[in-house]
Amino acid sequence: MEKLKNYINGILTTAYSSNYINDYNPATGEVFTMIPDSDAEDVEIAVKSAEKAFESWSETSAEVRSGYLMKIAALIKRDLDKFALAETTDSGKPLWLSKSVDIPRAVKNLEFFASAITHFSSESHLTDNEALNYTLRQPLGIVGAISPWNLPLYLFTWKIAPALAAGNCVIAKPSEITPLTAFMLSEICIEAQLPDGVLNIIHGYGNKVGSAIVSHPKIKAITFTGGTNTGREIAKVAAPMFKKLSLELGGKNPNIIFADCDYEKMLETTVQSSFRNQGEICLCGSRIFVEKSIYEKFRKDFVDKVKKLKTGDPLDENSFLGAIVSKQHYEKILYYIDVAVKEGGKILCGGSNIKGRGRCEDGWFIEPTVIEGLSYNCRANQEEIFGPVVTITPFESEEEVLMMANSTEYGLASIIWTENLTRAHRLSSKIKSGIVWINCWMLRDLRTPFGGVKNSGVGREGGLEALRFFTESKNVCVKLKN
Repeated sequence: MEKLKNYINGILTTAYSSNYINDYNPATGEVFTMIPDSDAEDVEIAVKSAEKAFESWSETSAEVRSGYLMKIAALIKRDLDKFALAETTDSGKPLWLSKSVDIPRAVKNLEFFASAITHFSSESHLTDNEALNYTLRQPLGIVGAISPWNLPLYLFTWKIAPALAAGNCVIAKPSEITPLTAFMLSEICIEAQLPDGVLNIIHGYGNKVGSAIVSHPKIKAITFTGGTNTGREIAKVAAPMFKKLSLELGGKNPNIIFADCDYEKMLETTVQSSFRNQGEICLCGSRIFVEKSIYEKFRKDFVDKVKKLKTGDPLDENSFLGAIVSKQHYEKILYYIDVAVKEGGKILCGGSNIKGRGRCEDGWFIEPTVIEGLSYNCRANQEEIFGPVVTITPFESEEEVLMMANSTEYGLASIIWTENLTRAHRLSSKIKSGIVWINCWMLRDLRTPFGGVKNSGVGREGGLEALRFFTESKNVCVKLKN
């Protein structure tokens, strides 16, 4: 069985402890590889290598840093099929999704920030013709990046690309549940001859590796995507140390459907926004609110479409939903379905696990589930399930649906379906979320800020926001007259 390695100071190496963690294929329930069970010792070694590398990397021109990122992107693109298969094996998502979304987006992340850094500019101000003030944007030093399991390489590159582009050195921890493509990225970085110590990738548990990264005094910033509770613990440690923080946390996103929407377009997109990637996307619209006049029609049409979705072997091109990423998460989703029923919810379709066939006989599969009849403030409508489970609820007025949409502790994303332009703008300004999609979903421009409000996070990623986060501004004032 293959054993993955850490990437520290430009080489692949075992953990200081020499211990390993099992990595499971969710579609089969079997261990297929092992990863280093790293700890604070490994983080310390990586920090020392990054500290040494920063001296030269921070002075390297933007064009040269851009060139390295472009070369890494090109090598991933060359091996796209290999990366996609690895992502599917590790996460359980359908292979067609890894090929069409996850790996291509990772490539775009690298290409985008490679280009963006060469156009990154700062401000200057002429002050009463007596002085010139200009702003320098300088790298922070060593930064920590901790990424989640749902979009492994996609979100891993989303963090490390702007950090490296801005001239920082990075200590990165992928999820221990889905480590494979991060390890393959290590191999790509070696092939691309990325300077030693510029990027260090350390595998292991969050309470060991993640904690050591967050608490290390020489790591100046933390970018984290994951659960709200973990984000809260990170903030408790990092804030008193005055580290910069970017926390992209949980979501319980509303999908608001008005009767005047483009119905067919809405229906097709709502199936996607509910169940893409087994619902394991922080941007999925898990609470569907439908204007009462079309509620009965929507319920029938939506359930009919959901019943036709195939859940099965991720390698089968006809599978729309693959396996749930881990046994622990699989059990959590089934628990919440049971909670919803106990709260008075009626299951319209799905609601249980599925027994896989052939090689997937022992895999972790759950039917796409639609539930109605729940109050807007019940647990199933307030707590993040992060799986193939959505609730549908009728509403009568803008005021009512806005109240229900804003009722959770989260505020990451929202979806509004209406052909009324005035209404769309009005609700967009009042809904409490960092992202509002109108008549679409997951239409992303990498130049735009990404992040949430309330318990969905702190700070913004994407575009210039990311480059600003990974740099420190310095004002220089030059007097022009004696």
